Amino acid sequence: MLLEAHRKDASDFPYDPHYGEAYNSRERFFAERIGDCAGWLHAGRPRREAARVAFRIVLRRLTAELLKSGASFAEAACTVANRHRESFMADQTYLQQAQPSTFGHYLLGFVPPALRDSDRLLSALQAVNRSPGGAGCVNGSHLLADRGYLASLLGFDGVIEHTRDAMWQVDTFIDILSTGVSLLSNQSKLAEDLEIWSSQEFNYVDLAGPYTRSSVLMPQKRNPYALTIIRGGSGMLIGRLSGFLAVVKTPSARSDNLIFAYGELPRALDYAVKISNLSRGVVETLTVNEDRLWKSLEAGFSQATDLAEYVMVECGIDYRSAYKIVGHAVRAASAAGQRGIDIDVEAIRQAGQQVAGLDLSLDADKLASALDPRQIVSSRSAQGGAAPAVVADMAARFAQTASDLGRQASENLARFELVEQQLLQRVEAMANL
Repeated sequence: MLLEAHRKDASDFPYDPHYGEAYNSRERFFAERIGDCAGWLHAGRPRREAARVAFRIVLRRLTAELLKSGASFAEAACTVANRHRESFMADQTYLQQAQPSTFGHYLLGFVPPALRDSDRLLSALQAVNRSPGGAGCVNGSHLLADRGYLASLLGFDGVIEHTRDAMWQVDTFIDILSTGVSLLSNQSKLAEDLEIWSSQEFNYVDLAGPYTRSSVLMPQKRNPYALTIIRGGSGMLIGRLSGFLAVVKTPSARSDNLIFAYGELPRALDYAVKISNLSRGVVETLTVNEDRLWKSLEAGFSQATDLAEYVMVECGIDYRSAYKIVGHAVRAASAAGQRGIDIDVEAIRQAGQQVAGLDLSLDADKLASALDPRQIVSSRSAQGGAAPAVVADMAARFAQTASDLGRQASENLARFELVEQQLLQRVEAMANL
C-alpha cells in the first residue's frame, strides 16, 4: 500500500476534505485496503513526524540545487571577469564616474558574496539533512531505541538530538530561505546595473537575444526582459521570507509554525533556483562593448583622485590642498570642453596659484602618466585591486572555490537520489516476499 501511494500522482490521490486534512485521507486510503493494520503507522509517532521527515527530504534536495546554481553563477562570472580584465572603464558610485577600473574587476565584485552565500547554503544543507524521525511528540518515544537507524535508511547525516527541537525548530528553514534571498539580492544588484548599462544612453553591454524581448509596437526596442525577472524575483523572495518570519514567530508547539511552510518554502527555493540559473545565463552570454567603455572613460575625469595624489606627493603638499587644486583644474577643463587627460602642467600651475597661492612645477611626462587610465589601473596591484594580473589571479581562485562548492552540491544530489532508490528497491523486495 505504501508503494502504491508513493507511485500515485498527487493529483490522482483520492483526497477528500470531508475527512479533514491530507493526512486523514491517506490514513483512510490505507485503512480501506488493510484494515486495522494501518493503525501501526501511528505507533510512537504523531502525524507531524511524517510531514517533518518528508519536508526535510524535499528541502535538502532544493537546498543542494540552489547551492549548485549559486556556485555555477559565481563560476560563470569568474570566466567573464577574467576575459574582461583589461576592458577599461570608469567604475561608478551613485551612477557617477568614480575611478578608472575594468569591467572584469567590477563583475568579479559580485562573486565573493555569491561564494559566501554558497558556503552558507552548504552549512544549511548539513543542518537540514538531519532526521526528526523517532522524536515522538515532544519527549521522545520508548518504542524506538535507535533513532539513527531510521535516519540512515532515509539518507540523513544524523538525527536532530533534542526531540522537541526535532519537531518544532524553524531556524534551519529561516537560514535556508534568508540565504536564498541574499543570493538573489546580489544578483538583483548586478541586474539593475546591467539594465541601466544596456540602455542606449550608456551602451556598455548587450544581452544575448534569448534574454531580451522585443517591443510589439516600437521596432527599435529590445528590452532586457531577463533582468526585470531577476529583479522582480528577488523582491518576490523577500516577500516570502517576510511572510514566513511573520508566521513562525508564534509560540512554540503550534501547528501554524510550519503548516504553511510545507508549500511556501519548497516553492520559494524552487523559484530561487530558476532565478539564479537565469542570472548565470545572462552573465555567461553577455557582450561587453569595450570601445564604448573606453570612450566614456577617456571623455571623463575619473583620474582626478590619482591626479590629486600625484600633486600631493610630487609637490609635497597636504592632500586637502591638492584636492582643492585638482578640483579647480577639473572645473576649468570641463568648462573649456576638455577631458581629464587634457589637463597639463600649466593648468595645474594656474589652479595652484588661484586656490592656494602656490607656484607648482610638474614634469609634463610624469603628469601624463599620472593621468593615463591604463597606468592608473596597472598601479592597483595590491591584494584585491583592479590590476589585470590581480583580477586574473582572483578569478582563478574564486572559480576553483565555486567549482568545489558545485561539486559538493552535485555529490549530495547524487547521494540523495541513490539512497531514495535503494530504499524503494528494499521496500519492493519486501513486498514481493
